[in-house]
Formats: sequence, structure tokens, C-alpha cells
Amino acid sequence: MSEQAVATTVVRNDAQHRYEVWYGDKLAGFAEFREREHDTVFVHTEVDIEYSGKGLANALAQDAIEDVIARGRGIVPRCPFIKGWLDKHPDYDAHVVGKGIQR
Repeated sequence: MSEQAVATTVVRNDAQHRYEVWYGDKLAGFAEFREREHDTVFVHTEVDIEYSGKGLANALAQDAIEDVIARGRGIVPRCPFIKGWLDKHPDYDAHVVGKGIQR
């Protein structure tokens, strides 16, 4: 299977409290979260080194953040990766607790 033909999919797995990024039929990484009142707290993110350089971490972060926003929740980035990703994408600041959301 060529690189271009492999689908990347991000899904929310509520049972395991994480967003998962799939590369074809293989779980490539995840972002763990906890739900707190009106906020989703990101606590840990990892993508297997085998999938480095394929843009999976970026897809995981963006899809997870956009899902949280679509559900009307605030974002609390305790995970260094998600925090760093959000710092590089200030267009999401309005949805981040401590930036656009004050609690």
C-alpha cells in the first residue's frame, strides 16, 4: 500500500477517555483527556515513533481540539504537546481556559 493511500482517522474513544489517531488499521497514537464540568482537560499525548513525520500528531491535536469546541466545551491543555500546539495556533485561544475563557 502506498503512503498516499493510507487513511488517517481521528476518533474520540469515550470509554478510554482519549482521542485516537489511526493510520490505516493501526492505532498510531492518542491524546488522553478528562471531562471536568464545562471543560475538557488534556493530560497526555503520544504518537508512536514509527509514525513520525506523517503529520499524525498535528491531525490528532487539531481534530481533538475541534471536537471539543464543537461540543461547546472549554479546553484545558495540561499536556505539554497540546499546550504547545495551541500556542502555535492562536486562532483557538477563545476556547482555551486561561486565554479566551476565564474561570
